[in-house]
Amino acid sequence: MTDRLNLTNLPPDHTPQTQTTAAEKQAKTPRPRAAKRGVPLDWAAPHGPATGALSAATGAGALALLGAATGMPEALPLAVGAAGAVGHGIGWSVRRRLTAMSVVTRSASWLLAGGWTTWAMHAGPLSWAAAGTLAGLGVGIGAMASTAAVHEEAAEEERLALSPQAAKAADALDHRRRRIAREWEERIHRVAGVQCRVFAVEFWKTGGGFSLGAELPGGAATWDQIAGRARALAGDARLPLGCVIAVEEGDIQGRVVLDIPTVNGMADARPYPDDYSPLSILTGIPWGMLPNLDPVTVFLREACALLLGPPGSGKSTLVDGVLTGFARCTDVVTWVIDLKAGAVGIPWVRPWLEATGRKTPKPGTAPAPAGTKPGVDWIASTPEEALRMMRAALRINAARQQQYQDVLDEMDTTLLPVSSELPQIEVVVDEGAELLSIRPTAPPVLKELREAVRKAMRTTRAMGIRFVLTAVDGNVSALGDTEIRKFSPVGVALTSGESAGNNLAKMFPRARVDTRQLNAKGSGVIGAAGADGFAPTPFKTWKTGPSQVRAAVLATNDRRPTLDPVSAHAAGDDYARRWDDARAGWLWTVITTAADAGLIEDSETGTGAGSGRLNLSALTGRTAAGDRLVKQPRPGGLNLSAHRTTPVPAPDGDDGGSVYEPVADPAPGLLVRAHAAITKGGGDRMFIADLAAALGLDAQTLGADVNALLRAVGVSRPGAGTVRIDGDAKAGFYAHTLADALTRYRQ
Repeated sequence: MTDRLNLTNLPPDHTPQTQTTAAEKQAKTPRPRAAKRGVPLDWAAPHGPATGALSAATGAGALALLGAATGMPEALPLAVGAAGAVGHGIGWSVRRRLTAMSVVTRSASWLLAGGWTTWAMHAGPLSWAAAGTLAGLGVGIGAMASTAAVHEEAAEEERLALSPQAAKAADALDHRRRRIAREWEERIHRVAGVQCRVFAVEFWKTGGGFSLGAELPGGAATWDQIAGRARALAGDARLPLGCVIAVEEGDIQGRVVLDIPTVNGMADARPYPDDYSPLSILTGIPWGMLPNLDPVTVFLREACALLLGPPGSGKSTLVDGVLTGFARCTDVVTWVIDLKAGAVGIPWVRPWLEATGRKTPKPGTAPAPAGTKPGVDWIASTPEEALRMMRAALRINAARQQQYQDVLDEMDTTLLPVSSELPQIEVVVDEGAELLSIRPTAPPVLKELREAVRKAMRTTRAMGIRFVLTAVDGNVSALGDTEIRKFSPVGVALTSGESAGNNLAKMFPRARVDTRQLNAKGSGVIGAAGADGFAPTPFKTWKTGPSQVRAAVLATNDRRPTLDPVSAHAAGDDYARRWDDARAGWLWTVITTAADAGLIEDSETGTGAGSGRLNLSALTGRTAAGDRLVKQPRPGGLNLSAHRTTPVPAPDGDDGGSVYEPVADPAPGLLVRAHAAITKGGGDRMFIADLAAALGLDAQTLGADVNALLRAVGVSRPGAGTVRIDGDAKAGFYAHTLADALTRYRQ
């Protein structure tokens, strides 16, 4: 929960004046260091009666000593006192509309101080007479000031009491609070069977709802009883669709807090706030907004995070928001693993590619300035590059443990004190949970990568390396085991677009939030366990996009940290050469136009846009020599190069490797490869995730493409697409299904 839970107590005619914070904060700030003993001083505070009198007395005494020593004209202090009485005592007091008592007190203080100083310079400031009269002067001024303060306070209360508008507004507000309190006491008793007493009501500053603080009766009543009836309470109150009541325990046992939205503030898409001010991993990072539109903040210094969301739920938008938060942190270095061609990280390096001349900005956009750095520190788009990254992370962990022992001893801690000079490494792994659940039949590089990620999650917390992973589903079969949840106390379950299952129950088994109404894209539930955590609560991600990512990269360019020398040295060439052409060249040689992609024909090569001929070569995974062949002039008609399977020698003088003979096999190459992968070793079925790993493709894309090819020839998957292997049932393909489709294509 947020600061909206600092509830305002109701008027005394409804309940005793009980002081309360009303609920636990949704994120506690780190414990400050112990302060030195003694009374804290507020140097910005104005003078009170005592300090004002002391200031006047000591000032007069000092001026008398200075004047006597330097031969100052004796009339000068009296003239200064008179000027102060007119200017400050009368003029300033009248301007502030102070009482006559305050005007007299201030004016008299100036005149008395000036007069005493003139007398002391003449009689001698170091005499007992001067000291005694000065002390009396200070006491007299203090007494007058105290009396004036009392008169001033009484006059202020009288003015407020005489203000009809103020009195009317206060009475109306109190009346509204009392009415809401009585209404909800009755409703909770009627719907949940709990006779509680509402002692505080706070209206949200957005005007979209309010929060209630209530005392539970004695006996067996608990806040869970109210939480279990939250949907029924919303229905009884006739709240608009999308308004979900959140219930959680109060600041002490026996109290309950209800957040009651009256307007569905999360129905509309709201862009990421135009605020790229500095953040720290130590003080929390905003990831979205609560129903009252306040930001929800997560603390990730020691925690990994797991984000669940079905396709179309807004998971990619949330990941951009996560990366934006990390970019704003002055003590975080961000690495990205995305085996779907690095799609998540590409927008974050585009400004850097423009600044280095590797890319041209889109029309109407000014190129990024020189000196622009990549928005993320490292991108891995292949299992091999991701494995390099994880090996580097484990070496960094070992080096930090060894090289920074003196720092840990000096600060008496086991946690690395991260800072801009010693930043935390946040690894964002898109579809990372599925990566960790690959089956034993996966290629060796994926197996090694899986174990490296798991080891890093288990062993690198103290040395400042943490992970944010995403997944489509929260089933154990999808996550591999419960280890991912164990090391991910921060959780998000996006609920928009859910067609089967319930990610809320999988992420937060004991949470009672009505997700059926959280159906706007980007909506869901967020929660965090631990001392810095908060109960699962509805929230919504901010809308992001390439332009927002570009703005974040440029706004944070000068303060994003670099890896500390100890860590960079431990990471070695795997880290130092991460942007070399051989490893990162795919970022600036990717397809930029439809003609480059082969989706339309090029006019100069006989494959012009005007001919409009379909090109299916994008499905082949062909070699460079094959690319050159398909760009040669050829007759019109359907291009079935995606179906080629028979290798033929390269043209004379071309050593680019084998190419494929067009139309040698009318069956789609993707189906041929998928069928071969399943039947390799005598198999007859395979889960989609394992098949994708074997083919080096994205599971979601593979499933969609193969299904489209099956539908094109009228082949359906038995069992609604579910296959069973070793007692585990998940989406997959049977070899005989693909064989049937291959036969139909070839006929």
